[in-house]
Amino acid sequence: MKKFGSIKKIIVIVMALIMVFGTTAAFAADNRTCTTAPEIYQLVRDGYNQGSQGPISIIKGTLKKGLFTSKTVYLVTLSGTELVLNQSTEVLTDLFSGFNLDNAYYSNVVSVICQNVPQGSNLIIAGHSLGGMIAQQVAGNSTVKARYNILNTVTFGSPLLSAGTREGTVKRLGDVSDIVPLLSVHTLVNTVWAMAGLNREDGGYYLRPITAHNESYGRADVWGKYDVTGIKYGGYKLVLDMSTRQFFQSPIIDW
Repeated sequence: MKKFGSIKKIIVIVMALIMVFGTTAAFAADNRTCTTAPEIYQLVRDGYNQGSQGPISIIKGTLKKGLFTSKTVYLVTLSGTELVLNQSTEVLTDLFSGFNLDNAYYSNVVSVICQNVPQGSNLIIAGHSLGGMIAQQVAGNSTVKARYNILNTVTFGSPLLSAGTREGTVKRLGDVSDIVPLLSVHTLVNTVWAMAGLNREDGGYYLRPITAHNESYGRADVWGKYDVTGIKYGGYKLVLDMSTRQFFQSPIIDW
C-alpha cells in the first residue's frame, strides 16, 4: 500500500512537470523572432485584409541587440491605401495625410494606441505607403509623445511627413523605382531632407513603379540587410509574442 502511494506521488509529480513545461513550450511557440525589415513589412501587409480585421495592429514584444540590450516594446503596424467601405484608407486620406493634415486614420491610430498600450511603454511604429505617412504623423503627435517613448518609426514606400516634430529614429525605405516616397508636399518645400532621408535599394523593377511599391519591401534579397528598426546592418531583432496581437478597425465615420 505504501509502495502504491509512492508510485502515485511520482505520477503526480511527472504530470505536473509535463503541464509546466508543456505550457512553457506552448507560449514559446507563439513567439516570432524578426531580424530584418522585410519581416516587419510582412506584418504590416497583414493589415490589407479588406476590412475583416482592420488596418491597425499592435503586438507586444522585446527589442534586442547583442547580449545586453533588451527592451519591452509594442509594435504598431499600419497598412496603406485600400478601398473598403467606411475604412479610412481611401484616396482622400492619402491627400489629407500628404499635406500633414488631420484625418480619420491618424485620429483612430492615436486613439487605439492610447486605449490599448500601457502608458510609459516603448513604441515601434511601422507602415507601408499611406500607413507610413500616418506612422510619421503619429510619431509627431504631442499626446503620443507625452505618454509613450517612441523608439523607432519604419516606413516602406512612404513620403516624408512631420519633419522636425517626430520622436525617435525614423527610417524611410524606398525602392529606386518606387515614386510614391516622393509624392508629398515636403518633396517640394523640403527637398533635401525628403531625398537624403530616403534609404534606397534597387529591386530591378525599372519602369514598373506600382509593382516596386507593392512587392519590393517584402524581398529579403533587396532589403534583408536592414534590421527591424530600418537601420542598415543595425543588428536589432524583435521577439514578438504573436498571442498578444490585436487588429483594430479605422472607420471614416464612427457609428
